[in-house]
Amino acid sequence: MKKTLLSLVALTAGLVLAACGNSDKADKGEEINIGILQYMEHDSLSLARKGFLAKLEEEGYVEGENLTVDYQNAQGDQSNLQSMSERLAGENDVILTIATPAAQAVANSTKEDPILFTAVTDPVDAGLVESTEKPGGNLTGTSDMVPIEEQIALLLSIAPEAKTIGIIYNSSEPNSKIQADLAEKALEDQGVKVKVLTVTTTNDVQQVMTTLAQEVEAVYIPTDNTLASTMPTVGEIATEYKLPVVPGSAEMVDAGALATYGINYSDLGGQTAELALKIIKEGADPAELSIETSKNLELVINEEMAKALGIDPESISVPK
Repeated sequence: MKKTLLSLVALTAGLVLAACGNSDKADKGEEINIGILQYMEHDSLSLARKGFLAKLEEEGYVEGENLTVDYQNAQGDQSNLQSMSERLAGENDVILTIATPAAQAVANSTKEDPILFTAVTDPVDAGLVESTEKPGGNLTGTSDMVPIEEQIALLLSIAPEAKTIGIIYNSSEPNSKIQADLAEKALEDQGVKVKVLTVTTTNDVQQVMTTLAQEVEAVYIPTDNTLASTMPTVGEIATEYKLPVVPGSAEMVDAGALATYGINYSDLGGQTAELALKIIKEGADPAELSIETSKNLELVINEEMAKALGIDPESISVPK
């Protein structure tokens, strides 16, 4: 696996305050409770959670010492989201929600608890906040909107002769549709024909991806939870049909795609923790904390997949 770091994570004012603020709960030895609701299990979401907790530990909040974490994973089940949201409401200093369905579920369960979200593409469209500048309620957090135009440019540079490019995503994930629509427009603007197919569950992925592979020369996949959790299957089909696949996230590349230019979910989780620190240490109001996007973008290449497709990994770069 090859990774090229293209921008550094900047220190924020919140961290400077954290180092010297006299309201620091960690310095006073006070305990805090964090509730976490993760929509389902896959690498991007799990890395966001781990990055969040790692940043808290860096700032003096250690699980088992002065930090209690109630971690719930809904495994993609709506009924689990509801019951787990009710469990977390009213019991924590801050609730972290990972992915849009989790954020929506907790937002419906409590209007009082400070709620943070991460791995949410469009929080305004999802009905979570009034605006990215002034969220206006008890939620704020980080968006994982990816640089779609750059990702499409990367895909076209890898497959310059492609006449038809496929897009596959779960039609029941609104954030995926937003990204898919933007990708389709970017491809059409370049004069490329687009074939879009959708799935509704993980059980659909093998059949639909195989169908798509027979009709296109390359594939784009947004940061879709269903596809992210089935990337090994996608990778097997891509190898069989010699298809370059550019997905939304680095973790999807690790699991079976070819390359992407995107965010680091561990860093995004850490960035979300910085917002949590402002709420916990400074008493900041989520309504006044602007939604943030990733400060860090990476070019990630799966060298094994590149070789399987007959592509020189050194030839892959982000077009200027």
